[in-house]
Amino acid sequence: MSARADLTLASDSGDIRFGPGGSLRESFAESGRIHLDRWLPFLVLHRSSSPESSIGRRVATNSPAYLIWSPKEDEEAEATLKVVLGRLRDELGPVLLIELRDSAPDRGKPDSPRLPPFEFHVSSSGGKAAEVALKSLEGALDDIRLDHRKPKVTVDRANAQILNGEESANRLSIAIPQVHRSPEDGVYPQLMHDYASELIGALLCAAAAFMGEVAATPPPHYRSLGRSAFIAAALKADRKLDSIARSFDFLLSISPINTAEARQRFFDDGEKDQPEFRYRPLTVNPDSVKRDLYAIDLSIVEDLLLERLLSEKRREIDMQMTMLSTRNTRSFRSASTLLYGAVTDDLLEQALSIISSVKPQRPAKRVLSARQVADAANALVDNYRSIDERFEAKVEVRDDVSGMLVSGGKLMISSDSAIAEHRLDALLSHEVSVHLLTYFNGATQGLTIFRTGLAHYEGIQEGLGVFAEWAVGGLTAARLRLLAGRVVAVDAMFHGATFIEVYRLLRDNCHFARGSAFDITTRVFRSGGLAKDSIYLKGFLEVMDRMGSGASMDPFWLGKIAPADAEAIDELLQRGLLHPPVFLPEFLQREDARKRIERLASGVPLDSLLEVE
Repeated sequence: MSARADLTLASDSGDIRFGPGGSLRESFAESGRIHLDRWLPFLVLHRSSSPESSIGRRVATNSPAYLIWSPKEDEEAEATLKVVLGRLRDELGPVLLIELRDSAPDRGKPDSPRLPPFEFHVSSSGGKAAEVALKSLEGALDDIRLDHRKPKVTVDRANAQILNGEESANRLSIAIPQVHRSPEDGVYPQLMHDYASELIGALLCAAAAFMGEVAATPPPHYRSLGRSAFIAAALKADRKLDSIARSFDFLLSISPINTAEARQRFFDDGEKDQPEFRYRPLTVNPDSVKRDLYAIDLSIVEDLLLERLLSEKRREIDMQMTMLSTRNTRSFRSASTLLYGAVTDDLLEQALSIISSVKPQRPAKRVLSARQVADAANALVDNYRSIDERFEAKVEVRDDVSGMLVSGGKLMISSDSAIAEHRLDALLSHEVSVHLLTYFNGATQGLTIFRTGLAHYEGIQEGLGVFAEWAVGGLTAARLRLLAGRVVAVDAMFHGATFIEVYRLLRDNCHFARGSAFDITTRVFRSGGLAKDSIYLKGFLEVMDRMGSGASMDPFWLGKIAPADAEAIDELLQRGLLHPPVFLPEFLQREDARKRIERLASGVPLDSLLEVE
């Protein structure tokens, strides 16, 4: 289901016409606008002559139903309100008007330590439903905490209406303190964003309380009253971000293209000299990409939650560009820490414990070629495509990658791969049933950001991949030690160890075979030093902790989602902007996997669940 709605529905004669489901978006006079996301029994009203600094306007335009105008447009606004209210009442019955005023700004001195007053003045027009809404509004405003400040909420019974021409028994009025304004008459942008977000939540609480009194079916949660359709500006901003994200392949750009050749030369030369790696030429100019990123105006998205998600993704792409521009320099290493984080003491301790307690296994007796792996991958892809043809994954055998790598909707397999037969199911569960599956689930949502991935999604994504290996019984001792070895290698590198020192640490102290030690070290030192490889074990342990505590993993299947955004995903689901995943990992239906997961949820210690020797 697409969340997109056609909200611009004016007739040639200028009459107001509602679209399917009550959608409406029309301009009037010079700056007035009426917007309805759908049939809703409330409307936010705001009049402003300073839209750039107005917190009332910011709140109104991010609400699902609003009317905004300038002081000289009162007559047109009253006419518009009369028509819209009449139609809303015909469809829904009683309607709540929520009037927003900007309080007079506090004109303190620029260097004064005194903070501006943080006091809301609220009122109601009377009537039981409006009074219930006012009580809910008082409580929601009182719960706001902004920059460690708690507001005061004062109820005034004699506030004048913004528009005098409309008689209504259901009206709330809010005078909003200007704590987001600076003494120099500017605004604090981040504070304004957070403030508006809190205020919108308070308004929706009041609207939900009102509907609980007058509607036959009250809303299940106040958040479900938020925006349920993306306006054109949001879709356009998302498309621009996606176009930039697809203009380069980050992992391929930072990965060597001559790993097999460098490995052989390293061993032939006695393992004493750091190998020389070659990389693909960059397909983008990082500085140009950054300019394009910040040319995208996210302030017109009219949904503060989506604005935050898009802004965080923009910052992540910005960090990737910084890494590409510093590729093969010492600065790359520091930049990668900003994106992936450093190894914590606790994670390092767990990695060392795994390496010391889990013994290396003998090499597999039977291995599969790259072509055999590709055939098996295509069979699994076909299985998902039989559920829905939108699972359009491509499987490629290539000379310029190492191991197996998913990029977008493509699975790339190194042509020199030799995969142990008993590891095939686990690897395909990881790469196809997690990475490709979440990509194509994200592609079915209304915004491409859920396909590309929200900011900082990679840790939990890789954790889900390793979890998939465990769930199908394919998390071997060698694989678990490999993940732990990557953590040790990342930590050693960031503490100043050279390529040769990390290689010898893995080979001599951790007892990895020299091929494995070389591959781990190469991954960690690629492009100048990459922190990414520590997130596999970290993400796996986080997933196992979540599953063990009974937390739902459902949000993480509908796209590439970060743990910090789980609450946001829940809200977007309630608002109908997202839908449940089209594809679910096939391994979750297997009897043996379900038993393992049930044992984990029952509180069985992780050590006894790993099934490695």
